[in-house]
Amino acid sequence: MKISKMDALLWFDYFTQLDEDEQLSSKEQEILYAVFAQIEAAVEHRNDMLASEIKNLKTLENRTYYIGCDSKFPDGCRSCLLGTGLSAVRKTNKCNLDCKFCYNYGELEDIPPVGEGIWEIGGTKFYEKDIDLLLSIHKKPTGISYVYLEPFMEIEKYYPVVKKFSDAGIHQHLYTNGTLATEENLKALAEEGLDEIRFNLGATNCSDKVIENIRLAKKYIKAVGIETPMTPEFYEAFFKKKDAILSTGLDFINCAELHLNENNIYNYFGENMYISRHGYISPVWSRELTLKFMKIAEDGKWDIAVHDCSNYTKFARGLNLSSKEGKWFGASDYGCEFSRIPYDVFLPILNDDSFMFLEEEELPNEYKPMMIEY
Repeated sequence: MKISKMDALLWFDYFTQLDEDEQLSSKEQEILYAVFAQIEAAVEHRNDMLASEIKNLKTLENRTYYIGCDSKFPDGCRSCLLGTGLSAVRKTNKCNLDCKFCYNYGELEDIPPVGEGIWEIGGTKFYEKDIDLLLSIHKKPTGISYVYLEPFMEIEKYYPVVKKFSDAGIHQHLYTNGTLATEENLKALAEEGLDEIRFNLGATNCSDKVIENIRLAKKYIKAVGIETPMTPEFYEAFFKKKDAILSTGLDFINCAELHLNENNIYNYFGENMYISRHGYISPVWSRELTLKFMKIAEDGKWDIAVHDCSNYTKFARGLNLSSKEGKWFGASDYGCEFSRIPYDVFLPILNDDSFMFLEEEELPNEYKPMMIEY
């Protein structure tokens, strides 16, 4: 049903007044999904219009979009979208920064440790010496990534593990906010075989120190890039320092569509939100800014790859991984990160007179807001 924006707002006002443990009826779920479909269709239409302005928009086998130099598109993303997925290696449970877009916002002091001398790989605990056993039994992945807060808090522990996976011929990339990187530890990572490093430049609002560390990383590590949730703050800060950032010689910029969870969503309360395929909830401006960013990069002929790491990309990632794992047709780990939909975060977009649904029709009588029982 093509519910009108006015009816959608009346229904969502009602949903926000429900008790937390109160479930929606089947008809109410139909209304909920109809509203989500209307919002998502309008958002996608706006994004399609922005994408149409990018003359040389490319796809990676229709699984994501990017522009620029093909050879600089990160192999870590190729592994994620075409290979055997994004195999996460976790060690560090601490971070030296506190970013409002972080999925662990508000709980950084409560993150459980992986364990002394222990690494978490594929959800299983391993000692360093167990990695040889793992590699002898499992088919080696096309790539692994070092994730879980800030690795440079204890980066010296990573060196021997990086070497083991490098000797096995597995592509490795690592995420960092870049504040604790030095020429010494970047060189050491390169010597042990790290293939790719990604700086979350938005975590420091494009600090000069991190920009310089990107330059240092490029002296030693083959593939160096930026991966940051696309926010208005990052967008503005980047263009203030664009020339300095591009002069570092970096290879790629991954513009991640910001999706939110229960920890960080109310840091963005009041922004226009949409939900993608009943899964990730994101501010509407995140992907819009990415597409505008890509258009500027194309027009400026930047000698890098710029990747639109959107909710669509995350959806494709889940399908690719499940297929490589031999799961049933259509299986995916993509889904909503909320145990209960936060209805209130959709009120701003429904109250925004500048955001219009593409098509509206009158609801059948049994679905009209007059049937709401307060």
